[in-house]
Amino acid sequence: MSDTQRLRLQALARIVRKEIELLKGTDARLFHEPLTLEMLGNLTAHADLSDRIEAYASRFARLQDTLGDKLIPAWLRSLEEPPGAMIDNLNRAERLGMLASVDEWLGLRQLRNQMVHEYIEDPTTLAHALQMAHAKLCILIDTAEAILHDLQSRGHIAAA
Repeated sequence: MSDTQRLRLQALARIVRKEIELLKGTDARLFHEPLTLEMLGNLTAHADLSDRIEAYASRFARLQDTLGDKLIPAWLRSLEEPPGAMIDNLNRAERLGMLASVDEWLGLRQLRNQMVHEYIEDPTTLAHALQMAHAKLCILIDTAEAILHDLQSRGHIAAA
């Protein structure tokens, strides 16, 4: 592995760890009390809630994008496997035990899109997407931690 690849992996590890911590914090602040359809249907009257939802959706999407677009391909290169299309990379990550389920990952992608694009029109869709993202957040975090642990065990990155 080249020094450039190692430095890239180390930078990605720092970024992913920070994204996880920020997302966990936002998750805790957003879900510390039940979200009602009334609240979600009138976000203009609940500016703080609106800001927390925006931060949550953004951080959720950012972590998923960083993992899928950057960390997984870089990790595959570290294994001397050429990365391919995202679905192929996800399938390899699943086969190698880093990702529990490609189908669940793709489901999270749909939730991401619902949180980002459809929430203004339909509070029911937003409520469902937020609750499902909250319940399945562990999929993103577990995938990230498994890859980081693998990279660490190979000596490609330092311990956190």
